[in-house]
Amino acid sequence: MRTLLAVVIVPLVALAALAIAQPTVPDLPFHDSLRGTAPLNEEPKPPLIVPTENKDVIRGLNYAQQPPTIPHKIDNYQLDKNANRCLACHARSRAEESGAVPVAVSHYMDRDGTVSGHLSPRRYFCTQCHVPQADTKPLVGNSFVAVEDIKQAPKNQKR
Repeated sequence: MRTLLAVVIVPLVALAALAIAQPTVPDLPFHDSLRGTAPLNEEPKPPLIVPTENKDVIRGLNYAQQPPTIPHKIDNYQLDKNANRCLACHARSRAEESGAVPVAVSHYMDRDGTVSGHLSPRRYFCTQCHVPQADTKPLVGNSFVAVEDIKQAPKNQKR
C-alpha cells in the first residue's frame, strides 16, 4: 500500500498543485519585434519609410548572379498583366532613344532556351527580381568580391 501511495498518489498531488498555481507575470512589458511594446488593442505608429534612391547610377553587384537593382523611383508604375511601364524605356526597341539599359536577351528566352521576339511571360514582372534601393546604410555588412576583381598570384610564386 505504501508503494502505491509513493508511486501514484504523491505525484498526482504534486501535479494537481502545479495545475492550481497561478502563472507569474513578468514585470517587464511584452516586446514583440514587429509591434514593439504597443498593446494588442492599440495601433502603433509605423516607422517612417526611407526615401527611394533616385540617382540613375548603375550599382555594383552584392553577390554572384544578382539581378541589377533599379536606380530610380518606380512609384505609380503600372506593372500588371495588362501593362508593363518599365518597357516604355527599357524595351530593346526604345532603349537607344530613352538612354535606358535595354532588357537583357535572356528575358526573351522561354524555359527551353528558345529565343523569341517578345518578352518571356516568366520575365514580364520586373519587380520579382529587380528592386529599387532605399537611400540608407545597409543593414548587414557585405564582403562580396566579383570574380573579375580577384587578383591572381603570379604563376612563378608559391602560395
